[in-house]
Amino acid sequence: MKVNPDLDFIKYMKSAGGDTLKKCYQCATCSVVCPLSSDGKPFPRKEMIWAQWGLKDKLIADPDVMLCHQCGDCTAYCPRGAKPGDVLGAIRAYAYTHYGFPAGLAKLVSNSKNLPITIGLPALIVLIMWFISGGMHVPSAEALDQYGFGHFFGHWDWHWLAKNVAFIDIIMVPAAALAVYSAYRGVSTMWKAMMKQYNVSSDYRPSVVQFIQQFLVPSVKEILAHTRFKECGTNADRTTGHLPLLLSFVALLFVTAYSAFVQDVLGIFYPELHGPMSMMNPVKILANVAAIALILGVGILWSNRSASESEAGVTGTYYDWFLIYEIMAVGVTGLAAELGRLVGVPVLAYFFYYLHLVSVLMLFLYMPYTKFAHMVYRTFAMAFEKYRESDFVTKSAE
Repeated sequence: MKVNPDLDFIKYMKSAGGDTLKKCYQCATCSVVCPLSSDGKPFPRKEMIWAQWGLKDKLIADPDVMLCHQCGDCTAYCPRGAKPGDVLGAIRAYAYTHYGFPAGLAKLVSNSKNLPITIGLPALIVLIMWFISGGMHVPSAEALDQYGFGHFFGHWDWHWLAKNVAFIDIIMVPAAALAVYSAYRGVSTMWKAMMKQYNVSSDYRPSVVQFIQQFLVPSVKEILAHTRFKECGTNADRTTGHLPLLLSFVALLFVTAYSAFVQDVLGIFYPELHGPMSMMNPVKILANVAAIALILGVGILWSNRSASESEAGVTGTYYDWFLIYEIMAVGVTGLAAELGRLVGVPVLAYFFYYLHLVSVLMLFLYMPYTKFAHMVYRTFAMAFEKYRESDFVTKSAE
């Protein structure tokens, strides 16, 4: 077989935490200790070979790269210190940038040198929209208590849609739409690449409903149950932080959808719903509990990551820490803004609310290009794994 290594890809991996890949001498210890490896799939040994050879196209079309949970067993037992888990993490970071759309935004987020722009762009967008809205002011304590953050972007007497809701929609909806579209394009491209690499015929394909029921839903259930996380040995306690973080995102997604429905739809007929939600509202309670769970979950992951770097020799990268800082910023600024409102300090409340909007916009805008994207790519890689072993593929091959 003729090998044409992608030297730029190898260079990238070394800079993104995979600088130890050349230490691997194919002893297969990693495949022996990995709970996700099997006799038919010597994972991650084959990925280490491909990485050393610079076979970029094979690696970014390999579902096993996305299925790796980076539990640390392979790194802990590697006799050469090749750190396969870090190498696979670097490959995933490259894949998210490779599949990202638009390419310029994906490359911007992938480099730590661009951090001032990465933060400054959303901060400027929110600041400009705040200025344009005419609501750039600090309210009185009485107004803050009455309206909450409902007049952050000002107020108008158009009962069909509150001004604050309109400006938040203008900022967040395009960012969320871009993230969804980019993730869709990325997953579609990856799926086609996996189909080609594994020579999976598409002559006999499942319907959309069949695909969702038989492959996507079981994958989502498995991820929510953290089934594979529980098989990890070295860093088995990652589930303690990862599970509440995942569940908090699910809860906050529901709260956001509920709030949008109440504000944008029901608010047309019941304008009083545009005011701040009661602290005793079950949805508000869920939001606060989820925010606390988010902070606790990311705090545990923060602690675990720091311990792994200092004790287990795991390489810390911008790719790993960016998402931890970003999620922590979302939780802390949200709670700080609410506390500022409850104690009646408008300056602090509005300051932290502005930072909260910026951090949420960053989360939406950069989702497809950061480690957060693994929730999407891993889900579809797991669905592909199930699909490849299903009757659809078997019957196509017959």
